[in-house]
Amino acid sequence: MIAFNSVRVRYPRQSQPALDGVSLEVARGAVTAVVGPNGSGKSTLVRALLGRVPLADGQILIDGVDARASGRADVARKVAVVTQREESVFPIAVREYVALGRLPHRGAWGRDTSADRASIENALRLTGLDGFAGRTVDQLSGGEWQRARCARALAQGGDAFVADEPTTFLDIGHAMAVFELLGHVARDGRAVLLVSHDLNLVARFADRLVLLNAGRVAASGTVDDVMRADVLESVYGWPLVVNRDPAVGAPALVPLRRPGGASQQTRNKP
Repeated sequence: MIAFNSVRVRYPRQSQPALDGVSLEVARGAVTAVVGPNGSGKSTLVRALLGRVPLADGQILIDGVDARASGRADVARKVAVVTQREESVFPIAVREYVALGRLPHRGAWGRDTSADRASIENALRLTGLDGFAGRTVDQLSGGEWQRARCARALAQGGDAFVADEPTTFLDIGHAMAVFELLGHVARDGRAVLLVSHDLNLVARFADRLVLLNAGRVAASGTVDDVMRADVLESVYGWPLVVNRDPAVGAPALVPLRRPGGASQQTRNKP
């Protein structure tokens, strides 16, 4: 569905590329998760897909067509995106905000159709915002606002759903609900590209895992292929062990404390 082929991105006045020959595929019916430390290029990958940063080399294909050759409206009809950062500008009602996801399908001045209304109601229901539809977005908590953004992308439809850190500001219950939602979207046959810092939640829900480091693919494959202590330690630069989650059997990362760490050093100060 979505393919990044040897993608290279360099920001102005930066000596090193943000993405340096990254290749990965996001297939329909699966959750493909991209993980990695801060500054590894995860969000740049999403910006490149949206055309917000130019490619220095390589290409991004959507259903085999170069994304640069497609109009923005065409890409929006195929790929719904929840970006990492977004602020609400106008205090519109939650239902109206979610309805913005339908704009690529009906145009700015088009009238709502029954399909539009059904998509909006379904998105509100799936994200648990049915009871918030009449509130304005400035009345939402951080977690509720994040769910509203997911609802807008769900209402947008298309064959792919891209989420860049969708569980920011969410407590564990709502974070689990979002990951369950992404699994549901994938099972419905859509391609899901997930960018996340939460390796343990990712390990429970992802079908494929791509680990980025300094703009390059450090490891990719199944969750078991990537969630290995030797692989993760070399990228994150921190001692850790990988056990098995007793509830579901997925790999579970446990960071270790370094001998003589900060707390020990503090105690030793005169």
